[in-house]
Amino acid sequence: MFLPKYPDNPTPPPPAHTHTATTEPAPDRRALPSVSIDQKTVAALVVGGVVLTTLLAAVAVTAISVAVAAVVLRSLLRDQHRR
Repeated sequence: MFLPKYPDNPTPPPPAHTHTATTEPAPDRRALPSVSIDQKTVAALVVGGVVLTTLLAAVAVTAISVAVAAVVLRSLLRDQHRR
């Protein structure tokens, strides 16, 4: 009684084109140039990551302190208007 009734699905049409096998060889892929990573590169990346993380933390701390100062000033000004 409460079972859904699904519509009849027609059979899908045949494909518009067929694939044929070719006897051509696959194109040669060029080898990628080798990249040498030395200790100076790793050290530079680590230092750069530390600097960027420190800058992000400084921005976050500044934003939080500005928000707290704004809340304090707002409450002080609201108290002053009530008097």
